Amino acid sequence: MRVLIRYFFRGVRILLAPVMLISEKLSTPSAVERSSEEQARVDAECQKLALYQFRTCPFCIKVRKEMARLGLNIELRDAQLDPDHKQALLEGGGKVKVPCLKIDHDDGQATWLYESDEINRWLHQRFASH
Repeated sequence: MRVLIRYFFRGVRILLAPVMLISEKLSTPSAVERSSEEQARVDAECQKLALYQFRTCPFCIKVRKEMARLGLNIELRDAQLDPDHKQALLEGGGKVKVPCLKIDHDDGQATWLYESDEINRWLHQRFASH
């Protein structure tokens, strides 16, 4: 019985994946406008960030939409399809849970921020125009 339930939900995910991705493309907001100097500064700061995610995870889509709205060029690392990224997420963050934003600090330390609302709040505080 468990196997049937597992396959049922797996099938539902397969059927909904294209719908979710198309919906993301159609509803992604335009990026904020910055001067070229300010955008260069933001891009440099984004080099220290990486988002571990699954392509069709609704919470990951939520974070990617916020990244698009804020005009952030953050590296996306697929922890579902890439075993190296999955292992890095497990070793660094302590669990394979997405979305997870890895924040590298100048001292070589890293912070692993989980939960889409927390990630979006951090991105907004760090990069939103005031």
